[in-house]
Amino acid sequence: MTATATPRFAERFPTDIASILDRVEQIDPIRYAQTRNYLDGAVTRLSPYISRGVISTKYVLLRMVERGFDPRRIEKFVQELAWREYYQRAWQVKGGEIDRDLRFHQEGVQNTAVPSALVNASTGIEAVDAAIEELYKTGYMHNHARMYTAAIACNIGRSHWREPARWMYYHLLDGDWASNAISWQWVAGAASSKKYYANQENINRYCRTRQSGTFLDVDYADFEEMPVPEVLRPTVVPELETKLPKPSDITLSPGHPTLIYNSYNLDPAWKSGMDVNRILLLEPSHFRRYPVSEKVIEFVLALAGNIPDIQVFVGEFDDLAATVSGSIIFKEHPLSRHYRGTAEERDWMFGVAGYFPSFFRYWKKCESELAGAQLALGF
Repeated sequence: MTATATPRFAERFPTDIASILDRVEQIDPIRYAQTRNYLDGAVTRLSPYISRGVISTKYVLLRMVERGFDPRRIEKFVQELAWREYYQRAWQVKGGEIDRDLRFHQEGVQNTAVPSALVNASTGIEAVDAAIEELYKTGYMHNHARMYTAAIACNIGRSHWREPARWMYYHLLDGDWASNAISWQWVAGAASSKKYYANQENINRYCRTRQSGTFLDVDYADFEEMPVPEVLRPTVVPELETKLPKPSDITLSPGHPTLIYNSYNLDPAWKSGMDVNRILLLEPSHFRRYPVSEKVIEFVLALAGNIPDIQVFVGEFDDLAATVSGSIIFKEHPLSRHYRGTAEERDWMFGVAGYFPSFFRYWKKCESELAGAQLALGF
């Protein structure tokens, strides 16, 4: 099977590489910093392409510099790119530990499911319900809306973070489990020293709504002792199942190197022009652990279409490896640790590795690298 599927949402998130690279060129990193918290702000909408490995954070930063932006003037933009690397570095070190409460036990948990009102987009909070509907339709949700949703689920509805995080990840085109899981824990107080709350006034400000009289229309001091609102009491554990393409035969050139791609590595520029076998590996075991929607699979397959001569293998790595006669090459990732062959490092923006309990400890290290790069570039 070749990767030729076209997503139904291609107008919102095009999958051809020319459109993706053009989207990078259209970024205004200064306006981004000024407006990014507003749902109608100048966000980049690059996250699906970065999380899927089509482009890297390093590539985006270099293009901003090449376009003449002084890194000191776009520090907030660079910092937001660094957040994604921070989560990935944490996953490198912590592995499966990010699937559990990472730093602190989440307090006040009353259920391990998801409020049904969130799943049904019927919380009564207009901006949040609209954001969930958009997630279902397009596979995208603004970061601020994600925080509002997580706060409602975990801190108002008293759900443990993991099941709601799995529900959101299932639908996200930019689903990066590290970013998703640790962000949810940050909101729930499992990866940070306090929980995140947003009241109706905050939501109205950043979502351009004018609601009042909702269960969030309270002072911040009231949140800790607030009982679970009636609308959030019914819960459900969503059935999350990945529908993979049917397995089909692939043809390998004997003795040629085989490059292994997956849903986190769809870089069309990786070893381009080389005479190699290119295989997109979709492992059922991976998608049982981290299920994604049909839209996400369509998106992955469409992005893979930018890679010449790629073939899709639905099965486990060991089954694929048994058919390969030459060397196997893949990119390092926490979910490819069981691969055998040559692991190549990803294209990092910063060389700062390791686990840092807080992003800002990590960022201090990155700042030193950025300062050195600025000097080298003459800024």
